[in-house]
Amino acid sequence: VLFRSLEEVIFRMDILGRLAAGGTPVVNSPRGLEIAIDKYLSLARLAAAGLAVPRTVVAQHPTGIREAWRSLGGDCVAKPLFGSGGRGIIRVRDEASLAPLIATAASQPTGAVTYLQEFVPHAGWDVRILVVGDDTFAIRRFAAAGEWRTNVSLGGRPEAFAPPPAWSDLARAAARAVETEIAGVDLLPAQDGSVVILEVNAVPGWRGLEAATGVRVADTIVRYLETRR
Repeated sequence: VLFRSLEEVIFRMDILGRLAAGGTPVVNSPRGLEIAIDKYLSLARLAAAGLAVPRTVVAQHPTGIREAWRSLGGDCVAKPLFGSGGRGIIRVRDEASLAPLIATAASQPTGAVTYLQEFVPHAGWDVRILVVGDDTFAIRRFAAAGEWRTNVSLGGRPEAFAPPPAWSDLARAAARAVETEIAGVDLLPAQDGSVVILEVNAVPGWRGLEAATGVRVADTIVRYLETRR
């Protein structure tokens, strides 16, 4: 789901909150959505739960942003705090790509909140695990030629994938950490053999997953909601 403004996000969250307060079942809960939509808050929840996430620094002023970039090895990823589908995510690996972040922060009296995450070397693919209650469905997503982001919306190629049970358990734990029942959890297997959680999407798309696996995701979700207590 692409929101045009923070106000739009807040308004929709307010509506869901009123529905939930009035007794209407809402899945995912307004609180779960709030946590997952905010990349910093969801990362904090994942880290607090003891789950592996990339090293991340949030800075606001030009000097702090430059120091954060250097502390992450001079090669990191800048992400908007609110966003999906890989939009607005850039790789910052030299002075030229760092300069716009510095300029934006310098142009504003209070700086600009800048969310920087280490770039984790990988084999050109990641894993999206869709969690529906206790059920999981997975795909691998291969980045398009010339692209390092693997999002299907950016040309990434999905294929069916049977993850190790530990990865599915990790996805379930991540969904629980951000208080979601239905979530798309993005895992990145690093070249050193570790696996980190990139993010948890509480409003996941599943077009690529259905195309690659043949699973009728909507039917699975309906069955889950019918049995949910």
